[in-house]
Amino acid sequence: MSGQGLTELEARLARDLEDLCYPPNNWVPPRRHKGEAVVDAVIVGGGMCGLVAWLALSRAGIRNVRILDKNPEGREGPWVTYARMETLRSPKVLTGPAMGLPSLTFQAWYRAQYGQAAWAALDKIPRPMWMEYLRWYRRSLGIPVENGVTLERVDPEAGMLRLHLTGAAEASVLTRKLVMATGRDGTGAPQIPGFVEGVDRAFWAHSSDPIDFAALKGKRVAVVGVGASAVDNAAEALEAGAAEVRHLIRRPKMPTVNKMMGIGSYGFTSGFAAMSDDWRWRFMHYSFATQTPPPRGSTLRVSRHPNAYFHFGKAVQSVTRDARGLQIGFADGTRLETDYLILGTGFTVDPLSRREFGAAAEDILLWQDVYTAPPGLESRDLGLFPYLNPDFTFEPKVQGRSDWLRHVYCFNYGSTVSLGKTSGDIPAVSVGGDWLGREMARKLYHEDIEQHWQALQDYATPELQGDEWRASDLPVAAVAHAE
Repeated sequence: MSGQGLTELEARLARDLEDLCYPPNNWVPPRRHKGEAVVDAVIVGGGMCGLVAWLALSRAGIRNVRILDKNPEGREGPWVTYARMETLRSPKVLTGPAMGLPSLTFQAWYRAQYGQAAWAALDKIPRPMWMEYLRWYRRSLGIPVENGVTLERVDPEAGMLRLHLTGAAEASVLTRKLVMATGRDGTGAPQIPGFVEGVDRAFWAHSSDPIDFAALKGKRVAVVGVGASAVDNAAEALEAGAAEVRHLIRRPKMPTVNKMMGIGSYGFTSGFAAMSDDWRWRFMHYSFATQTPPPRGSTLRVSRHPNAYFHFGKAVQSVTRDARGLQIGFADGTRLETDYLILGTGFTVDPLSRREFGAAAEDILLWQDVYTAPPGLESRDLGLFPYLNPDFTFEPKVQGRSDWLRHVYCFNYGSTVSLGKTSGDIPAVSVGGDWLGREMARKLYHEDIEQHWQALQDYATPELQGDEWRASDLPVAAVAHAE
């Protein structure tokens, strides 16, 4: 590993930013309310999307910004918490959160430390290494993430937003805009099926929970689902010495094709939001219905164990516990006995579950409020996604009620059906960041139009000093001819 190479890369990045006149001046007029300084934007979430959002706003000249994360420094996002895959699914060559800066890419960071030969030999990016890269990203750009700070509640105040915080130096902060860069569960929560209701939490967990895998040594483990997180958790249990791990899969066969990868392009990313509701729904419904398969490497990580089993057509209907363990009943009438259950059931998208917004969460416009799917394309899950404005902001269901939601930017997984995968997945996150910065700059400028108009009239710094020219009379002959 070459520390000198990383130092040289950081110097090159600094020069690149300087050549691009970064950071630009903060053009947003400062505000105060009853003597209190107002923040222009607060970003909640210091993971990949939060870092990109901060850089995008900073490059757009929106500099009065705070970025908060509830987790300790270095543990933002899922990468070293509940993400348990060995490597990322995304190809190593994607530029990801680099925002058009070659020196800020993972590739540049890796090559600076390990060299070109190691880069050529690298297949997929190891998950913990991606977190190391994001930590470097934050440090090299000087992004001032405030760790250990949680947003508890949002209240409207004087046309702005009062954010109530815990863990910060102050109990609340007043901001004009709020960016929810809160990841996969940013507008929802872990999806917990009803069949585990009443079952002691000591005997089951969601795949996003902290799990003591060492305690599963010698135990029988069942995993509901066969998505990426389900497979990764199964692998962890097997490697920890579980006696057996059985995947319980509702589908009749394994999904094998990642459909969205086949059409990924700048055109799709940029054009998706401008599609009609019919087309956006059709694309996302097909993606959800066909399901993204787990990565090949993750699946092999499970199947190489002789005590791993994949059971298809097994829709779980009930879970009870007796002296022998958990008794799982399936829709087809069969049963399974196991010791521990892991739910690889993903996350809900349900803005109503976001306690930060209080009662106003019920006022968020959803897809089910504006769109009726044609026969065969119905989906309750898609219907619960927020129906966003083109600038990532929420729209209230009723005009004049909870209008402050238009100041909240859904820069997380909840934007998927409205704006595509521009604020969650690695491939298009920089496109989403540019989009967010441009749209927030537009809105802030329009809100302050009177001040900008006044500034135009008041500006009086001359470029010419008066000594650059000398006034001359016309020649005498020219004057006489005119008479």
